[in-house]
Amino acid sequence: MVATAISCTVQGLSGVPVTVEADVTNGLPSFTIVGLTDRAIQEARERVRVAVRNAGFEFPMRRVTVNLAPAEVPKEGTSFDLAIAVALLRTGRALPMHDVGCIGELALDGSVRPVVGVLPMTRRLLQAGVHELIVPAENAPEAALVEGMSVVGVSTLPMAVAHLDGSRRLAPVPPPAMGDGWTPDGGDLVAIRGQLVAKRALEIAAAGRHNLLMLGPPGAGKTMLARALAGLLPDLSPDDALEVAAVYSLRGRLCDRPATSLRPPFRAPHHSVSRAGLVGGGAGFAQPGEVSLAHRGVLFLDEICEFPRAHLEALRQPLEERRVTVTRVRGTAVFPAEFVLVAAANPCPCGRLGQREGQPCGCTEDGIARYQSRLSGPMRDRIDMVAEVPRLDGMALLGEADREPTSRVRQRVAAAHARQSDRRATTGVSFNSLLQGDQLLEVCGLDARARDALTTAGERSRLSARGYHRVLRLSRTIADLRGDERVRREAVIEALQLRGQAG
Repeated sequence: MVATAISCTVQGLSGVPVTVEADVTNGLPSFTIVGLTDRAIQEARERVRVAVRNAGFEFPMRRVTVNLAPAEVPKEGTSFDLAIAVALLRTGRALPMHDVGCIGELALDGSVRPVVGVLPMTRRLLQAGVHELIVPAENAPEAALVEGMSVVGVSTLPMAVAHLDGSRRLAPVPPPAMGDGWTPDGGDLVAIRGQLVAKRALEIAAAGRHNLLMLGPPGAGKTMLARALAGLLPDLSPDDALEVAAVYSLRGRLCDRPATSLRPPFRAPHHSVSRAGLVGGGAGFAQPGEVSLAHRGVLFLDEICEFPRAHLEALRQPLEERRVTVTRVRGTAVFPAEFVLVAAANPCPCGRLGQREGQPCGCTEDGIARYQSRLSGPMRDRIDMVAEVPRLDGMALLGEADREPTSRVRQRVAAAHARQSDRRATTGVSFNSLLQGDQLLEVCGLDARARDALTTAGERSRLSARGYHRVLRLSRTIADLRGDERVRREAVIEALQLRGQAG
């Protein structure tokens, strides 16, 4: 007799529905699992056998064969345990399984343990026509976020069987409310003294989702400024928040960020992070990296010149395409990576280059050149703004503080976002940083003075085509913050100054 159960595996941020087929025939007792599986699935033979017995059911002492179809799709992980056990038990009893899926790992005592990636698997199973899903109780709240899926949380295998045979039906888990008040660990702009140029750059970066590089000596406030940027961004829409939560679910990092949060994520990896940890990859199935965990939010690279150059060059594709494509022998995975890059760097390895007082810089010219060359020309060209963050003197630190809080700046940012949303029907994009080609020129509507200022500065600075477009995008964002319909000369000049090419 052949019995089946439905489960799922993940490939990138999407999933592939898997049909678990169990066959029990006469022969010497054996348990075989086929279907292009990894070692964790092969070890499921022992977990399932012992769990079924300890849960009070009889494991068939016959020839047992389990196939995970489609057989040509690679599969890994422990999330198939529950489906394998249910399929085996269906060979000897009536367990209705119409449009019902199972995801979960089995412990030896028959309890059901949580697994990673439940949210993207739930979304894919719903698309495949599954309308009821049995998952571990710990994973039930995140799975219930998928609208249209009836989610049942179980803590043991007998609970799952009792629900399926109708002897003890379990109520579906209600979907949790989006927006739990969680906020990233950031500061308020009012707590940062001085640095008006950098604060203005943060406001523009938040309004148009532009990339920013801050240059300055250690202790000038670059890290505080970067963390304050997360507070300037408005809340995510429920659909965007669900997409972000799916990435965290795939990495098993929902403990860092609740699945119900509407706040944009903020990620600040250390410069010792591996390349796979930064952009995604790893052994077996590719996993999302920090650039994907920062999707719809902020990626902060402190001391960017301390990152290996190969790691930084790997960011060029995500910065342009807003996604990461990782190709491995076992398949290709695509992860979203639409983030605001905020980088901070010292002027030299010791950080004292250009100081007029105190200890002079002791770095050699070759050392400074090697240090600065880690951020290549193509990478610099993909950064929209460069803001100087100088060391403040005692008068600036102990004097009157800038009283403009984050909440007031966020209002201007929200107004700029509203203007960009009004143009979305025409442009098809949500933010100015995504505008391209003729569409960008049409949206900017440069007047004659603005066009002359841009062409003169572009010829003097030898701007590339990408450079021209980035200045135009910045100018459009500045005009949105001013409330101007057309981009005027003042917006172009400020954009050129923030690009470091106004001279």
